[in-house]
Amino acid sequence: MKRRQFTIAAASSTAALGAGLFTLTSIKSVAQPVLGKAGTDYMVLDKAAPYEPVVGKVEVVEFFGYWCPHCNAFEPELENWLKRLPSNVSFKRVPVAFNQVHEPLQKLYYALESIGRVDDMQRKVFTAIHAEKINLNTQDAIVAWAVKQGIDQKKFVDAYTSFSVNTKVAKAKQLVNAYKIDGVPSLGVAGKYYVDGTLAKGMTRALQITEQLAKDAKPA
Repeated sequence: MKRRQFTIAAASSTAALGAGLFTLTSIKSVAQPVLGKAGTDYMVLDKAAPYEPVVGKVEVVEFFGYWCPHCNAFEPELENWLKRLPSNVSFKRVPVAFNQVHEPLQKLYYALESIGRVDDMQRKVFTAIHAEKINLNTQDAIVAWAVKQGIDQKKFVDAYTSFSVNTKVAKAKQLVNAYKIDGVPSLGVAGKYYVDGTLAKGMTRALQITEQLAKDAKPA
């Protein structure tokens, strides 16, 4: 993935994050190893770009694509990470389309979200594309696949073609542009910070940095 070109916020260029995770219950007086540094391990956006902020919570966003093999590989680790999020963190996924070929898969995600099937279908979509090599690049192919998964065809098509789903796709594109995303998977924190595997030197460390940023961020 390409390195982010965000301008670093003035006071943050040399600030370091102390090591620590959500599971940390106290701060020790001894010096902590540096977990991440602005401009090197994560970026600070020039302008805040919240997605769907929830009052009293810190928003964490994953930018992903069903079409992306790296996102497919990252999904199990992300799912395990989500199991231990604290109650003051709001997590959202944002599907990314870098071209028109990817747009049907954006709509697939939001259609599944609309009918309440993301949680049980997320891994199945990745498996269909990357393990079973099923082409899901068109609406017809997606609908046929969804029906085979036991989803009601009319209900799914109504969601897939709805104004609500099209609106969410447009909103996702705006957020991708605001973050200047050019690679996935990547993470946004509090509408202010950007982390990816290239900056953090791996997605495991990217999650650790995300945890610390979310822990230190001011809730919406």
